[in-house]
Amino acid sequence: MDSFSRSSRNVLNHHTAERFTGDTLFARIARTVCEAGCLPRKELFEAWEVARRVRRKMRGGPIVELAAGHGLLSAILLILDDSSPTALCVDPMRPPSQRRVLAVLEERWPRIKGRVQFEQARIEDADAPSNALLVSVHACGVLTDQVVELAMQSRNRVAVLPCCHDTGRCDSGFWGGWMDAPLAIDAARAARLSQAGFSVQTAQIPAEITPHNRLLMAWPD
Repeated sequence: MDSFSRSSRNVLNHHTAERFTGDTLFARIARTVCEAGCLPRKELFEAWEVARRVRRKMRGGPIVELAAGHGLLSAILLILDDSSPTALCVDPMRPPSQRRVLAVLEERWPRIKGRVQFEQARIEDADAPSNALLVSVHACGVLTDQVVELAMQSRNRVAVLPCCHDTGRCDSGFWGGWMDAPLAIDAARAARLSQAGFSVQTAQIPAEITPHNRLLMAWPD
């Protein structure tokens, strides 16, 4: 797959399905979403790399995916860990192809059927049930801060992959003189969670998928 860029926004389809060979779980998920013929390739790799790192640290509990887009992350989290009962995907705009992506996944993994719901709402209007796992991939700028704030208010576990750091609106703490602005903003987010009584772990997904590859995970002590 050296010539098959994982950062491409090209849409996965039946022609690209042949790229995903073998019987690994990732290959099966990839071939399945190729059937939908509507998902950008980059989204598949981002969701998979985030989901498998999150599940190594945090299992069970209802999933709330914020700025969810297609909700692929939620579906993969359910496939990886069946002990999460439900997933709620929250986004102000529902992608026209969201139902198509979910439908092919439900057909391949019937046990997730009916367990992924979509709610058109803003992050600040979302409800977070007890013991939830809040997740978000590339919630732009201050939207990531809203996800972190919701986690702190509800005392829930959280995992975010930030992007589009807004230097005018996002807090960079006191690291701005030592670090580039995006890194300082993410460091400030980790510090806020730690100061609020959360255990924090940082990780990265491969930079060849996205330069916005810093994964921040935290859970209340």
